Amino acid sequence: MSGSGVWLRTRARLRRFPAALAACGDQAAAYGRCVAAAAAGPAELRRDACLEEFRALQECFARAVRPCPRSSP
Repeated sequence: MSGSGVWLRTRARLRRFPAALAACGDQAAAYGRCVAAAAAGPAELRRDACLEEFRALQECFARAVRPCPRSSP
């Protein structure tokens, strides 16, 4: 395996990230609001406090970066 091939694939994935984030803005905002609200109180931020919002964001990212199916001629 070529070392440069790994970096080329990594760079290609990172270039798609801004578009994925833009496509998932609503989910990212909802997750951010949840984390901010959970961390604002006197209690510590607890694991899975925003699990529903995180999963929605994760699913949106997965859909956004999934390769588009090619139509057969």
